[in-house]
Amino acid sequence: MAKNLTDALEEAEFEIDEIAMQLADMLGAALHFAGVQEEKIPDAVDAYLQGLDDLFDDDEETAEMGFEEVVQVINSLKTTHKHLFR
Repeated sequence: MAKNLTDALEEAEFEIDEIAMQLADMLGAALHFAGVQEEKIPDAVDAYLQGLDDLFDDDEETAEMGFEEVVQVINSLKTTHKHLFR
């Protein structure tokens, strides 16, 4: 039984890693279409993650990020990190 649980845990961890990579790719695409210069996408991702902390740090109501929150963070980046955008 322990082997089955270990296998299931390893499979779940693999799937979580796959989803995380897909989300990172989707964030990169969103930033691209928001106007981030291609070579600055990694910097924009870092700025986006920091922006999440800055805008929603202790706000339990936004614990789940939806469309509006993503747009809010990207719009904030357009103001605070103009150098990343075309």
